[in-house]
Amino acid sequence: MMNDSKLFTSASIGPLTLRNRTIRSAAFESMCPGNAPSRQLLDYHRSVAAGGVGMTTVAYAAVTRSGLSFDRQLWMRPEIVSGLREVTDAVHKEGAAVSIQLGHCGNMSHKAICGETPVGASTGFNLYSPTLVRGLRKDELPQLAKAYADSVRLAREAGFDAVEIHAGHGYLISQFLSPYTNHRKDEFGGSLENRMRFMDMVMDEVMKAAGQDMAVLVKMNMRDGFKGGMEIDECLAVAKRLVEDGAQALVLSGGFVSKAPMYVMRGAMPIRTMTHYMDCWWLKYGVRMVGKWMIPTVPFKEAYFLEDALRFREAVKEIPLVYVGGLIARDKIEEVLDKGFEFVQMGRALLNEPGFVNRMREDEHARCDCGHSNYCIARMYSVDMACHKHLSEELPPCLRKEIERLEGK
Repeated sequence: MMNDSKLFTSASIGPLTLRNRTIRSAAFESMCPGNAPSRQLLDYHRSVAAGGVGMTTVAYAAVTRSGLSFDRQLWMRPEIVSGLREVTDAVHKEGAAVSIQLGHCGNMSHKAICGETPVGASTGFNLYSPTLVRGLRKDELPQLAKAYADSVRLAREAGFDAVEIHAGHGYLISQFLSPYTNHRKDEFGGSLENRMRFMDMVMDEVMKAAGQDMAVLVKMNMRDGFKGGMEIDECLAVAKRLVEDGAQALVLSGGFVSKAPMYVMRGAMPIRTMTHYMDCWWLKYGVRMVGKWMIPTVPFKEAYFLEDALRFREAVKEIPLVYVGGLIARDKIEEVLDKGFEFVQMGRALLNEPGFVNRMREDEHARCDCGHSNYCIARMYSVDMACHKHLSEELPPCLRKEIERLEGK
């Protein structure tokens, strides 16, 4: 075994100490019919906790109904607290900590899902939904920031040890930060200082609600991933502001779901698989015809965000940094930790193998069996997030063929 390995040593985020350096990332599970926790959600997170992870993150919980982007997504409200408590109790019994990601999708929704015309930093049209978008009025912003705080309080009541505020990937806070989506003429638009105002407002409310006993992580972009979006210098300034705002750890990511989705996840989107599970006939055929142009491939490589993340490590010394992106092998995880990152997050690796952390403890060269076809992501939008290698149902030949092509078999 690696004698100087940090992987299985404990470390802290604010008031919270994790048993090791691994965190299950907030990869959307799509396991919440009726916008409430399910037995499937509990069983999955319990399996990851039993598999040795330091902390598992329940993915994307909308702070208001208007923040929902999918119909199998959590919406934070008092009625679901008891169900969430069952999830946190199950995780804690396995010795892991548990966090919940809180956010608002902004323009990435439909009226049928979020109950109103989707809102965003600015009025416009989102081609990726597709939908008209209503720009938020200035007087709406304080109440929306308070909704994040209300969700933090509900998370505490439900037994979560930490919250992860989603400020990246082109969701609402990110829509305010990015010049691509923020065209406002008031004090919340224009300069970067102005574009950070809504984030500051949210963080002020979040930190007051978190108090002294809950850890607060923030997921943020290191780049938006396309021309006209935020680049690394502006994102470094955002990171430094988040430190000033009280964030206790930063999760370093990148990409924009409404413009550069595969910059987030890397690889190709399996269009045939994605459309196979869609119910809407016109969307199914539209995506089948133009999907490969709307969702261009970004090549996968292990630790694909590491080069950018190192610049953040150099600039941000005050709080822990969490590396996420393309970690599927212990060798690379050890390399990332040795470069100064306190924690690592994994998503697809722990979907493919919930017990991967325990296996890494036994095998210093452990590598998970994820083939990076992104079947799990294509399926996630309409059904649930599942690895094709662990399905109970038989896949149609057309989907098997697509997976084999993408995995190079």
